[in-house]
Amino acid sequence: MLVKALQWINDLGSWAAITFIGLYILMTVGFVPGTIPTLAAGALFGVVTGTIYVSIGATIGALLAFLIGRRFARTRVANRMENNPKLKTVDRAIGKQGGKIVFLLRLSPVFPFTLLNYFLGVTKVKASSYTFASWIGMLPGTLMYVYIGSLIGDIASIAAGGRERTNAEWAFYIGGLVVTVIVTLFITKIARKALDKNVDEADLASRPPTPSSE
Repeated sequence: MLVKALQWINDLGSWAAITFIGLYILMTVGFVPGTIPTLAAGALFGVVTGTIYVSIGATIGALLAFLIGRRFARTRVANRMENNPKLKTVDRAIGKQGGKIVFLLRLSPVFPFTLLNYFLGVTKVKASSYTFASWIGMLPGTLMYVYIGSLIGDIASIAAGGRERTNAEWAFYIGGLVVTVIVTLFITKIARKALDKNVDEADLASRPPTPSSE
């Protein structure tokens, strides 16, 4: 069905761009992986134009999913966090360093793109920081897959799969593994500092007031 939709878009002429972007937004919100349409963008529109269209669709779709997650899930998750100090600390850490963490997460292909959009929606990261960091962080992977799609040049061949990964793809996945480790260490470090600060503040608040000496 996806292949037929992409082939149909190919025949739309001047409406192809807006239709492709709309489809990409819907797929992003609907948890549909974007690998095939990103590759197809290269075959349909070329490297530069395809990268622009995918970037627009992916960023708008990611923001919509983020807002949906924040609107409908944030309260429920926040209530659970109230009984879990560690989760509250991680949430606060992401709120303080949100842009950096989102950027690193977007660079890593290990974290599922569509699921990540909703997860980050229930954290305290600002929508503006999330959107900008997502856009920048997704560009390298977008450019690579669009370029590969332009080399394949045919939507049917892209959908058929069965091809071997290129050296660029292997390099991207290995680099993604490194970024994943960095993300994990980064979040852990921030969360630990925030937790230590909270513990110290709670300990200080629980101490009886020191009598003043006059």
